[in-house]
Amino acid sequence: MTATPDTAPAPAADLSLSDELARLSRVLHAFKSGSLNGTGTEARERAAHVLLFPLTRLGPLRQGALADLVHADPSTVSRHVTLLVERGLVRRVADEQDGRASVLVVTPAGEAVLETMRQERDALLDRVTATWSPGERAVFTRHLHRFVQDLTTHLPSLSAAAGGAAPCAEKDR
Repeated sequence: MTATPDTAPAPAADLSLSDELARLSRVLHAFKSGSLNGTGTEARERAAHVLLFPLTRLGPLRQGALADLVHADPSTVSRHVTLLVERGLVRRVADEQDGRASVLVVTPAGEAVLETMRQERDALLDRVTATWSPGERAVFTRHLHRFVQDLTTHLPSLSAAAGGAAPCAEKDR
């Protein structure tokens, strides 16, 4: 019998929200770094591809603004953007407000990669929550949304990067 959230053993008394978030962070980091899904090269490409989400959601951005938005070192974002441009997933376009600068624009090939990533993520989440009822999944999604909104509101740097606490209707991470 597969355990559901209602029938699963109670977590140890010393577990906390902080502990579970730390565990989640480690699992996600391992997944993104390739230790759970592929080679280091694939992981680096995937890390670059993740930049397509905010560029698609927010539209053209300067590279520095993108680095700020994703809370990453500008040199790391620069390497990722170079890879995206080389692969034809992003192109640089002159900034209309300052022709000396450029903004990054997702190409149709980049949109196709992004859609594939969304489908892969959705398939994984479907497998992970396969034993959950639709109600359990809906409740979890509502609580997670509220948590992310509240966390964004309470962390000034996240709030500024996300444009405040405005809800994001589109899946973007």
